[in-house]
Amino acid sequence: MTTGRNPKSMNRRGFLTVGTLGLGGLTLADVLRIEARADQKNYATIAAKADSVIHIFLPGGISHQETFDPKPFAPIEYRGELNSINTKIEGEKFCQTLPQTAQVADKLTIIRSMTHGEAAHERGTHNMFTGYRPSPALVYPSMGSVVSHEYGPKNNLPPYVCVPNQPNVYAGTGYLSSSFSPFSLGRDPADPGFQVQDLNLPGGINESRFTTRRTVLDAVNSYFSEREKSDNIGAMDTFYQRAYSLISSQKAREAFNIAAEPAKIRDEYGRHAAGQRFLMARRLVAAGVRFVSVEYGGWDFHTQIASGMNSQLPPFDQAFAALIRDLDRTGLLNRTTVMVSSEFGRTPKVNKDAGRDHWPKVFSVVLAGGGIKRGSIYGLSNATASEPDKDPIGPEDLATTVYHLLGIVADKELMAPGNRPIEIVKDGNVVKELLA
Repeated sequence: MTTGRNPKSMNRRGFLTVGTLGLGGLTLADVLRIEARADQKNYATIAAKADSVIHIFLPGGISHQETFDPKPFAPIEYRGELNSINTKIEGEKFCQTLPQTAQVADKLTIIRSMTHGEAAHERGTHNMFTGYRPSPALVYPSMGSVVSHEYGPKNNLPPYVCVPNQPNVYAGTGYLSSSFSPFSLGRDPADPGFQVQDLNLPGGINESRFTTRRTVLDAVNSYFSEREKSDNIGAMDTFYQRAYSLISSQKAREAFNIAAEPAKIRDEYGRHAAGQRFLMARRLVAAGVRFVSVEYGGWDFHTQIASGMNSQLPPFDQAFAALIRDLDRTGLLNRTTVMVSSEFGRTPKVNKDAGRDHWPKVFSVVLAGGGIKRGSIYGLSNATASEPDKDPIGPEDLATTVYHLLGIVADKELMAPGNRPIEIVKDGNVVKELLA
């Protein structure tokens, strides 16, 4: 092989480039990193009630009044234009925009007293993904990255996956190593001819050549590992091995093959972005992915909120109800925690443009599945949905409760840069009233 360089001067990166050149650089390895040292591996010390989490994030700040906490008896300037409907929870109503979700409400718990103090999108998002208020000194890791750190991969699948892409910087690793970054699909599973980036062998690379390339890389890794004793070297070896494992495992690749789903199931979820993203999330947790973050829609309706909600909520309603029914009938709901959240809610009073503005003082979060009560309402907002009236719950309590369901002790300390011990979540409490 001619490289135009002195072989003695070629560094390990150069060898890795040669070893993976036929696979387009194997960029998948960059997002399938796992712990580089054995003493970084941490495992649950309490019994888990869930194996996986599906976190559905509705960016922009979805209105609680037009979804899970309508106020039918408030003056119209507070309740808005939309009506409310009965649910499967006796005496409780949802907005008219959620008729299918209302029929699976007996499998849900609705938190109507979520609260924090951050009215800016970025800061509210940080709260909800990490359980921490933003700090100028430190970016905290997302729940998905913490789960990746604590448990690592299962069945050759990445422990943390974002559908279709990482939705924001706060869904990332924060102060943790990029080893715990999410794997993003790269494309919307609702797109025609959808395929996940990096999972298929490039043109001109057959299985035999793929195996040969892997053998070459193994030899290169062995050569350098004998000469360089570095944690980073060991980590890189592991990253590439994980990438190869996913590409070479038909079972792992099949988890992403949404086309394998029966047409009836795809239709039940809906042939739209919400439907196919939520269906992909179900496939992934069924295959062994521990944390799936799904983003859908844009809910920052400062103007014409009624028409905006009427446009975007029907696909969500269909897809979410289908997800809950599907998880329930397959038995996965018993061991999968589902969470629907947003960065904050909307102002109690409709503004002059028929919209609502940012409002973090009270909003709603939906939970279901592994370890969560069914058919329950937790907390209350007041008569105008302007603040909690009963049992306020903050992001630190929500995150602590989700970690508890997964068997992770939230006040466990992780190491931040400078060897600073930082609690996974600080000052959070497990909200026992949410638990089954």
